Order: sequence, then structure tokens, then C-alpha cells
Amino acid sequence: MHRNSTIVSTKQKRIAALAKLSPEMAFTSLAYLMDIDWLKEAYRRTRKDGAVGVDGVTAERYEQDLEINLQSLLDRAKSGAYRAPPVRRVHIPKGGSSTETRPLGIPTLEDKVLQRAVVMLLEPIYEQDFLDCSYGFRPRRSAHQALASFRDQAMTGRPIGGWVLEVDIRKFFDNLDHRLLRQFLRLRVRDGVLLRLIDKWLKAGVMEDGNLSHPDSGTPQGGVISPLLSNVFLHYVLDQWFEQDVKPRMRQRAFLIRYADDFVIGFRDERDAQRVLEVIPQRFGKYGLTVHPTKTKLVRFRPPSLRKEWNELPDDRPGTFDLLGFTHYWARSRNGYWVVKLKTAKDRFTRAVHSIDHWCRDNRHLSIPDQHKKLTEKLRGHYAYYGVTGNSAALARFLHEVGPRWRRWLNRRNNIRSMTWERFLVILRRYPLAPNRAVRSTLRRAANP
Repeated sequence: MHRNSTIVSTKQKRIAALAKLSPEMAFTSLAYLMDIDWLKEAYRRTRKDGAVGVDGVTAERYEQDLEINLQSLLDRAKSGAYRAPPVRRVHIPKGGSSTETRPLGIPTLEDKVLQRAVVMLLEPIYEQDFLDCSYGFRPRRSAHQALASFRDQAMTGRPIGGWVLEVDIRKFFDNLDHRLLRQFLRLRVRDGVLLRLIDKWLKAGVMEDGNLSHPDSGTPQGGVISPLLSNVFLHYVLDQWFEQDVKPRMRQRAFLIRYADDFVIGFRDERDAQRVLEVIPQRFGKYGLTVHPTKTKLVRFRPPSLRKEWNELPDDRPGTFDLLGFTHYWARSRNGYWVVKLKTAKDRFTRAVHSIDHWCRDNRHLSIPDQHKKLTEKLRGHYAYYGVTGNSAALARFLHEVGPRWRRWLNRRNNIRSMTWERFLVILRRYPLAPNRAVRSTLRRAANP
């Protein structure tokens, strides 16, 4: 292990042990742990190949005087002289829409390093507080673990399945209330240096098309510290409330699965689900958030009865819902059991295909070997996330969509007059696209029919 990693890990373990021992204590002194070795480790953990911020400084340029730059950053952070630069806002496509986008904030490299350093201080504390239902942007936790947890709980007990409340928070990252966030933070952190830095990041502003604005609420998506702040906010607004206030009042079992601001709640009893559906808008409204009236819905999610198979109950059809890029539905396993299966959600599939098409268009000037190498990386990245057991049809369809788009943009290269299918098949034999395959299995158990 790298020397700085060992030093940081030792300090983090001390913080975590104290936080676990004293769950009600607010830490008043943390910044003293942040020294030059801490900053070096934060820099090592910071992504270097991302887009540059408003100052245009790249990692290569910053590393020319790395020791001096990090020492200067440390001194400014602790003395209060650090000025948080505005984030550069760009817009990326949202879901499968060709018109709807979501904003992404790009901090400067130096800002990323300092935010990473602060996250490294706060994370050991909040990892003792966060509940098991929370999976987003946490150490050793992933989206696939969240999906597996839902499937396990949905297939537990008798009868299996039930009802799923699918909730959509409107523009959560744009509407996060700064005042309330500060109150939540002070429950566990009262170190003046850290609180001032977080306050500066919240007030830093957004640069878009040369115009600087200072929103009164929200935390930019793309900031290193934003996921932690959002998890802190929703820990108190949703997770803790559900665990302490909602679950004890339920007639039957209920469970929450949350990944950042995406979450669903599973219920065994429909009356429990209806009660929570009614109170959810009020709960979020209390903290300055709103839920989407049409995207927030209650889904009947249990296997169809045998009587449905005999066409005796025409309305006895299970619903489906989307979570973390997958559509969840009930189907028979090879052994004849009812299980929850996953397939790529339509909007994510469309977005992935559009992304491949745009890349082929923008990079058609590259040599065929270079294009093939990058396309192979993109396909394997797609399989790494969507390659779950039972999703082979969607993976095969995605691969089927990639080939024609690659041929289409090769056909528009100036030095290729006609990229016929015959000619393209010759290229594919020499440069075959990565075959689709299931990389992981989310099926932990099967439920008896």
C-alpha cells in the first residue's frame, strides 16, 4: 500500500471508531488531521482525465509543481483564504430523451482535490450513521448490490412480491435546501474549517455560457462532495424517517432501497403502501422538495396467479417498474419458480445506442483499428453494468444496433466511397465486436411457486 494511503487509513479508522462509539457526538476538531500527506492522497484519488473547470488547469500542468501547489492549497484551506471557484455547467442527455437534459457541474482540478480531502474526513463518520438501505456513492457498495437486495427482499416470505412505491424527486440536486443541509451537518460536524469550506462550495456559483449565477439552493451534480452531501440530507429526510417512524406503523413488512436520490419502497400490504403514498409528498414538502405527480406511482408487483394463466382473472397482471437502469418484472426460472428478473430499461437502452451513434459520428476520422479498440471498450463497459443473468436478449439487441451504426459512419468517411455490407463484414471478421455476455448474477435465491 502507498505510504500516504496507510497514513490516511490509520486516521480514518480512528475517526470511524470514535464515531461508532459516540453516535450522538458532533466532531469539533477534524481539520487538523488534514496535512500535506492527506492532500497528496486526495490528489492520488482524484480523477485526472476529466473535463477541466473554469480555470482550464489540467492535471499535467498542476503536477509540474505538485508539492508547492498542494501546500498552497492546504494553507489557504486552513487559514480561510481559499476561494471556491464556480463550477462550469454543461448539460448531458437525460434518459432516452433527445431534448431533455440534466445539468452537470464541473469543478476545477484543485477544487476536486480539496473536496476529496474533506470527503475523506467526513466519510468515516457518516459510514457509521448511514443505514443499510442506502447504496449510492458509498465505499464497498454498488448499484448491483442495491438491485440484488431488492430482489432478495421481494422474493422473501409468503406470498412473494407485493407492492412497489416508485418515487421521483423533482430536481433534487437543484432544490436541496442549504439551510437545512447545514443543520443536518452540524448534528455530527462542528469543525469550523470544514463547515466554512462546505459553505463556500454551496455558494460558489455556476458558470454557464459566460454567465455567473449564484443559486440559493442545490448542490451541483459532478462535484466530488455532492454525493456525500446528498446522502446526508436524505439520510435524515428519508432513511431515518422510514426506519424509525414508518416501519413500526406498518401492518406487514416494508423495505426501502435507495441509491442517491433514486429509491423505491416495497410493501407486502396494499393498505400500507397507500398510506405511505399519501404521506410521501408531505414529508418531502416539509424539506423543500417535491415529488413528480405522474412519475411517482404505486405498482402491483407480485407474480401472476395460476388462475391468470388459465385466463380466469384478466386483471390479475403484475406491474413493472424501473430502478437503476433496469426494468424489474416477474418471470419463471428454469426450475419453474417465480423470480424477479431484470432487463435494460427502454430509456437507458435508447441513450446507450445514441451515445454509440454520436461517438461513431464524431470519431469517424480515426483509423479502423483505433475505432474498433474504443468500441470494444464501450461494449465491454455496457456489458459490465447491464450484463446480468436474464438480460441476454437486451445485450444481443444492443450489439445488433452497434454494427449498423459503425458501418453507417464509416460509409461517410471521405476516403471510403461505399461501405457496403459485404465490405463491412470483411472488416468485422478482422475486427470483431465484443460478443455480449452476462458478467454477473444478481439472482441470489429462487422462491417456490
